[in-house]
Amino acid sequence: MRLRRTAALAVLPVVFTALACAPQDDNTNASDPTGSPSADACAKDNLPLLTDGTLTIGTDSPAYEPWFVDNDPTNGKGYESAVAYAVAHQLGFTADEVTWVKVPFNSSYKPGAKDFDFDINQVSISAARAKVVDFSDGYYAAAQAVIALKGSPVSEATSIADLADYNLGAQTGTTSLSAIRDVIQPANDPAVFEDTNAAKQALLNGQVDAILADLPTAFYISAVEIPDSTIVGQFQPESGQQEEFGMLFEKGSSLVACVNQALAALTGDGTMDAIQQKWLSDVVSVPELQ
Repeated sequence: MRLRRTAALAVLPVVFTALACAPQDDNTNASDPTGSPSADACAKDNLPLLTDGTLTIGTDSPAYEPWFVDNDPTNGKGYESAVAYAVAHQLGFTADEVTWVKVPFNSSYKPGAKDFDFDINQVSISAARAKVVDFSDGYYAAAQAVIALKGSPVSEATSIADLADYNLGAQTGTTSLSAIRDVIQPANDPAVFEDTNAAKQALLNGQVDAILADLPTAFYISAVEIPDSTIVGQFQPESGQQEEFGMLFEKGSSLVACVNQALAALTGDGTMDAIQQKWLSDVVSVPELQ
């Protein structure tokens, strides 16, 4: 799930455990990056791009916090915007050689040709999606979180089983929705929302007792968007599984290997850690729901 608006989320506690925004199907990094490419293959002029000399990156609009700031992917602010520009720089592109295009979340992983070189939009890597698109190596992993209004009965839940009798909701096409259905398995069918804004409004209107989102987004919702809300707890979709966000490519794209090489370099030199520390905090404070 995603969010919007500005705030200093870097001071908020976030745990880098396991999960994010994808259906809860067989979770493997099922892209095939074909190993380490040659330096020549990843030279800027040799990259297989939609438009020569330009790196075209897709994401949804609105682009939510803490992943993007001010609904503006081009400003380099927010975790995913910063990661995208760091990868672009590693590939040899200047900021003015990066172009952003709007790609609705649910459209990004559909089969067929793409109007972007890669999409970055909290799309979780899954084997089902990787049948029709390719993914980079994971660039972020997070737990699911349950958000409720302070003082509500559901806010006192201490286990996954405690959630089963409440009306829960999440954005369509996300791991959050799948986690409700497959892990919590509530008595009532979950409410399905077009986006995070609709889910938040439903919570405020009393249409649902709680909503689910990835943990960083949940922190932003509770700290900024709905100050009268609280994070009930966090959990992983399935015991022992880790689910990660990956950059998404047209199936068969030879750009995947070069992006993976860039991510490895950025991880090795500490850039990814610095971006994570700036836009997301690694302090553990949310109770785990068992």
